[in-house]
Amino acid sequence: MIGQDGEQLGIMSAKDAYFKAQEQDLDLVKISPNAKPPVCKIIDYGKYRYELARKEKEAKKKQKTVEVKEIRLSPNIESNDLNTKMNAAKKFLAKGNKVKITLRFRGREMAHMSSSKHILDDFAESLADVCVVEKPAKQEGRSISMILAEKK
Repeated sequence: MIGQDGEQLGIMSAKDAYFKAQEQDLDLVKISPNAKPPVCKIIDYGKYRYELARKEKEAKKKQKTVEVKEIRLSPNIESNDLNTKMNAAKKFLAKGNKVKITLRFRGREMAHMSSSKHILDDFAESLADVCVVEKPAKQEGRSISMILAEKK
């Protein structure tokens, strides 16, 4: 049993502990119920829950979420368009996001899927100074995709 100010009150029955808490107009809370004997503390439960919620909220504020931004390419993309897409990917990576590069195939382009994979490889190679390939190029239906993450 632990008192309101953190002092040890010793081992006592649950009834005695409950009456002690009632005398002080506070709540009796089991802090570690699995211990032998279980540890209880006399506290204001509403205040305790408020403090926990505040700590959780602070932890959420400090937490950084990593988004996955997608850049779509086609197999017959020109070099200037590819450079524009690379600059966009650099911006996303600089902000700490991951980038999913998707090479989409339509119609007759499907026949040349294997010969177009070099576009993704070139893309990753040209951004090698700022990123690493987190997930290598993989065919998924009508497209080939890979994921790039910021270099640490």
